[in-house]
Amino acid sequence: MNLTNRILAAVALLACWVFAAQASTQDDLAKRLEPVGQVCIQGKECSGMDVAATPGSAGGAKSPDDVISKHCNTCHGAGLLGAPKIGDSADWGKRAKEQGGLDELLAKAITGIKAMPPKGTCADCSDDELKGAIKKMSGL
Repeated sequence: MNLTNRILAAVALLACWVFAAQASTQDDLAKRLEPVGQVCIQGKECSGMDVAATPGSAGGAKSPDDVISKHCNTCHGAGLLGAPKIGDSADWGKRAKEQGGLDELLAKAITGIKAMPPKGTCADCSDDELKGAIKKMSGL
């Protein structure tokens, strides 16, 4: 009888351990299946979301030097694919004259021109930030 009690106790202990392990597994599974995010619509409240500030929003505007070094220098530094080089005011001035001034150069930069993509890879740059970068690169 003593052996039977020990076997029953061991089985009961094993059953409790299996149930606890399964509950833990179910909790882990539920946690892994939780959504990783949610979609928020501008102008509507989005409870429980901490929206990260993008550079230029709450953190202030990007400086022309930041925009140039991160987005413009690759092509405009070397003059790749016919891009006017940084500091070549004669080439920039010629292009500005042909296009209709600084504002038209900005318009081309926003929409893209030839091999340059729209906003020149700085999709989150404001028009003023792009204009500042163009002024700095061109000397206009």
